[in-house]
Amino acid sequence: MATENFDMDYSKYDFKDSTEMYVHLSKKGLSKDTVIGISKMKDEPQWMLDFRLRSYEAFMKKPMPKWGADLSHIDFQNIYYYAKASEKTEKNWDDVPEDVKNTFDKLGIPEAEKKFLAGVGAQYESEVVYHSLREDLAKQGVLFLDTDSALKEHPEIFKKYFGKMIPPEDNKFAALNSAVWSGGSFIYIPPGVKVDMPLQAYLRINAENIG
Repeated sequence: MATENFDMDYSKYDFKDSTEMYVHLSKKGLSKDTVIGISKMKDEPQWMLDFRLRSYEAFMKKPMPKWGADLSHIDFQNIYYYAKASEKTEKNWDDVPEDVKNTFDKLGIPEAEKKFLAGVGAQYESEVVYHSLREDLAKQGVLFLDTDSALKEHPEIFKKYFGKMIPPEDNKFAALNSAVWSGGSFIYIPPGVKVDMPLQAYLRINAENIG
């Protein structure tokens, strides 16, 4: 069977914003202090800090994986592990900082939400800047929110499922992700509830060397 090649136009994505608008940008490099700093910045509970530190120790001990692409060239000390462009996650698109909003407007995200989605999350660098969920789904107990809010507002259910599918000890990069994770969406759909339209999350990495 013949395969067909598609020429993708990446021009709509080929732009970046100034980092001067960021409210926080960590120093480059990975250390125990980097991990503690991220957890402190987020005001996380002790169990999450312990999880991060356990993951960091696993990262330091694990060898580079031999499966997949050769990633031995990565300089882990030349990466920013935390960048924050907005003080909080907004539920109203109009309240998102103008520079960030313009970026997602260019990508057509507000329009996609109106037409096709039951909920949308938009992450810029390390943090989610916008999250929304259809009101009728929220009333049925569906949770679709940023992970920081989920950790604070639904700690029992968050802890029950967090980091269980791929534990930090699985491989070096699982450990790295678990040590310095930030942002992301938390989704919980109660038994018997059906979501008839997609819930979709967008991630925009803007600056160079952001991890």
